[in-house]
Amino acid sequence: MLFTFIKYLQPTNYFALFKKDHTSVFPIPKSFPKKIQQQLILDNEYSSNHAQEYDLSWQAIQKGYVGNAKTYTSFKKLPLIDEYHFLRKYFNSLWATYVLLIRLLSFKNPFKEISAWYITRKIQRSDYLKTPILHEEWGGFGSSLLKENPLVSVVIPTLNRYQYLKDVLEDLEKQEYKNFEVIIVDQSEPFQKEFYKDYNLDIHLIHQEEKALWLARNTAIRGSKGDFLLFFDDDSRVEANWITNHIKCIDFFKADISSGVSISTIGAEVPKNYSFFRISDQLDTGNVLIKKDVFRTIGLFDRQFEKQRMGDGEFGLRAHLQGFLNISNPYAQRLHLKVNTGGLRQMGSWDAFRTKKWFAPRPIPSVLYLFRKYYGVKRTWYALLKTIPPSIIPYRFKRNKKVMVLGAFISILIFPIIILQVIVSWRKASLKLNEGAIIQRL
Repeated sequence: MLFTFIKYLQPTNYFALFKKDHTSVFPIPKSFPKKIQQQLILDNEYSSNHAQEYDLSWQAIQKGYVGNAKTYTSFKKLPLIDEYHFLRKYFNSLWATYVLLIRLLSFKNPFKEISAWYITRKIQRSDYLKTPILHEEWGGFGSSLLKENPLVSVVIPTLNRYQYLKDVLEDLEKQEYKNFEVIIVDQSEPFQKEFYKDYNLDIHLIHQEEKALWLARNTAIRGSKGDFLLFFDDDSRVEANWITNHIKCIDFFKADISSGVSISTIGAEVPKNYSFFRISDQLDTGNVLIKKDVFRTIGLFDRQFEKQRMGDGEFGLRAHLQGFLNISNPYAQRLHLKVNTGGLRQMGSWDAFRTKKWFAPRPIPSVLYLFRKYYGVKRTWYALLKTIPPSIIPYRFKRNKKVMVLGAFISILIFPIIILQVIVSWRKASLKLNEGAIIQRL
């Protein structure tokens, strides 16, 4: 990464890894078009020129730069004072203290660390995301791909959510883009075939008895006819231009993946960067359009994530490392209801870190499988340090920062239980790693 200290706060971010061609996602500022340079602010308070340049590169990617600028293939080590400067500028100041504590506990030189942390105490947090890089041509863009009218295969796995699936299918009936098929893999009990008979849609229904999400999606991919796969959840709502804006995004950026943003009715607050285009550092199979060629190149979803979490995140990382362009698309938005019943929640977890039973693995073993496979043991531990304490608090309180801080203190009180949960998860993840990926080819 540009700044070494990002590894403590974002240890498993897609952009932390170099792609297979040995390039990073971060552009070299000197190769920016003048129009982009004018939208970035040079920070002269850094002590080194490299830090100033890396800061500009960070600004560009976070603000939504998507272009052909040459990218870094390596990074220089920066002075400590610049590392702490960067943390205070782009993250809450409490995180700078968090990083200081980790480094002190890691036996780094306490005088140098505390000095750099103290000297940068007056650095103000930047509000740079208020002025994102705008793609003004979007509004008047006449998409040739839309005119070609390609067939889109909409993939919907479902499990005991007929009440919500009704609204999902009605939203699809209202789509202004009409050339799509709907592949539904229904795992419900009891299975209600008659539920689907009255919809004005090209529905291809698959009844799958095994409760297996990634099997369902892989089965749908293999049975699809379209050159584009649009993945959708059974507890979501979308506007009539949803498919149109996904296709338009692929065409506008010459991208391979359009990651629509998901707005949840409960849980964490909506990130500021959801309001503009940017290179995406995530992939959510509840709302994403993917060229079929991506699957032909890197294979289907890894079934090591079956009945667990982050299978879509692993696929997105695989695609990123291969060099496929994934764009976060604010115009292909969905409302995610996150209902209490059905889906993966019926299989035992609210999310990747919150279990329903005290002595269940924390995090879900597939999470450690993903982290250890791609990022190594050290970064995995950094990820656990950052994510486990707040996961003690129920999911519905994710937007309440005070309650989340309380979770960190509670985690200290129940530390022995947490250690046991992590050990169980680590052992199960080791079994997955020893077995290896279960990725079929298309």
